[in-house]
Amino acid sequence: QVQLVESGGGLVQPGGSLRLSCAASGRAFSSRSMAWFRQAPGKEREFVAGIIWSGSNTLAADSVKGRFTISRDNAKNTAYLQMNSLKPEDTAVYYCAADRGGLRTGISRSDYEYTYWGQGTQVTVSS
Repeated sequence: QVQLVESGGGLVQPGGSLRLSCAASGRAFSSRSMAWFRQAPGKEREFVAGIIWSGSNTLAADSVKGRFTISRDNAKNTAYLQMNSLKPEDTAVYYCAADRGGLRTGISRSDYEYTYWGQGTQVTVSS
């Protein structure tokens, strides 16, 4: 079993920054791809960014490219999402997700490819 706990959300003004963390417990974190998704009120959950097990390959949604950066520290069993130049439309609950492992080199944008999910952390961008 894998448990994921997000932290770092909060209220920030437009143009500000936040860093989300996803702490993982359980087995084989370093063999799993990780991803961040978000869900705004009344909208479907959407892919934000993903990173493979080694950290050598990442993928970001067009809506956040150049503003958000995903990273990981396998020694700490933690994934991160650095969010800069935040906009009101970034307001959502942000979820961390992990796949089933296996050292995969591709990154999926589909939530059904991810087996484990955190409870989510709220990010609100407002003046």
